[in-house]
Amino acid sequence: MNQITPPILPEPTLRRLPWYLAYVETLLARGIDHVSSTSISKALNVDASRIAKDLSFLNLKGKTRIGYEVKALAETLSDFLGFKAEHKAVVFGAGNLGRALILDKGLANYGMKIVGAVDTDPAIQGMIVEGVEIIPPEDLGNLMKNEKPAVAILTIPADAAQEVADAAIAAGFTAIWNFSPYRVKVPAGIALANTSIYAHLALIYNRLAAAPAN
Repeated sequence: MNQITPPILPEPTLRRLPWYLAYVETLLARGIDHVSSTSISKALNVDASRIAKDLSFLNLKGKTRIGYEVKALAETLSDFLGFKAEHKAVVFGAGNLGRALILDKGLANYGMKIVGAVDTDPAIQGMIVEGVEIIPPEDLGNLMKNEKPAVAILTIPADAAQEVADAAIAAGFTAIWNFSPYRVKVPAGIALANTSIYAHLALIYNRLAAAPAN
């Protein structure tokens, strides 16, 4: 059977779909069978018509006066988002953030299996973190051959981000999850997600400064 390639969705829609999944999973745990887009809207503060349009990309349509079947909605969202398939990843930079991601068992629940970590610091090379070995860059080739990971997770300083991204792509990675504050560039055909903690901090601080004093 040929695997159906999921459609390319607008990025704002893709960012909202995990919100919907997290919410309907809480409903599933409470034994609720159906949910309306209006109920999802009230819970997540997203317009109900926007929710209906987002879910229509997945060929999901709620029934009049009944809404969506919660179990089917959760399964469809999880399948579409790729959370049920296994995606092997390697962390580049095994400092505090890198090790925190390795220790985060929740990532496995969403399909990500970290199979290795690369670091240039000899002091931590050879360490085992949650079953994941920290290796020097020169050992990456063997890891690629044995595990065939697709996702490179960058948790490195900004000044090394582009160089490491380039090296990861040259080694055979087809996706980059970048946690550094530097927005790396990748060639066409390479999946890229920039997740800058510092950018979100800047947003929070800006909003705090603009908030009226009590």
